[in-house]
Amino acid sequence: MTAAIRVLLADDHTAIRSGLRLILDGCDDIEVVGEARDGAVAIEQARSLRPDVTLMDVRMPGTDGIAATREIVANGWSRVLVLTSFEIDEYVVGALGAGADGYLVKTIDAGPLADGVRRVAAGEAVLSPEVTRRVITGFVATEHPPAVDERSTLPSDLTDREREILAALGEGLSNADIASSLFIAESTVKTHVSRILTKLGCTTRVQAAIAARRAGLVP
Repeated sequence: MTAAIRVLLADDHTAIRSGLRLILDGCDDIEVVGEARDGAVAIEQARSLRPDVTLMDVRMPGTDGIAATREIVANGWSRVLVLTSFEIDEYVVGALGAGADGYLVKTIDAGPLADGVRRVAAGEAVLSPEVTRRVITGFVATEHPPAVDERSTLPSDLTDREREILAALGEGLSNADIASSLFIAESTVKTHVSRILTKLGCTTRVQAAIAARRAGLVP
């Protein structure tokens, strides 16, 4: 039997944490292992509990979600999925730059929320292609995009297939979309994405997508 996905909830509103716990604990394959009322507590909980996914609010007193995300991701303690009240704003952009694997709005239904947790746990980015392109374009337009290597060229050891998949990441495509367009297995795409991240020195596929845009792989 596959182990349940272990989730940490980080939000300063008790009612929101309770609602999220109610939703996620109702899934057979997801287990809420901890809660945090602010970023500092989230960092400590992630360090000690090592959850698979941390659901992170961006606006919290004291240490905010962006700073907490940066610390958690940099240390490899958990993947981070940002929750926000807004569809897109500077807080979300900052969190993605800090290494979050995506975001969801707090009005999301139970099914998509659980699916988002599963996708992030599996290494996917939870962003629609349209939103991904907007976020990436915003990063590329800035002089110093957060947490992305300043190089405009790509590593010379990227294979042709890896460059092809990197370009698809730059378009905001999911693993399933890439597999379908290239007529290869989704598991093969995941393997390529993992190798691409390693070669680029990126922690998330969103950062790899930004690198693809800055290198001119995507018009």
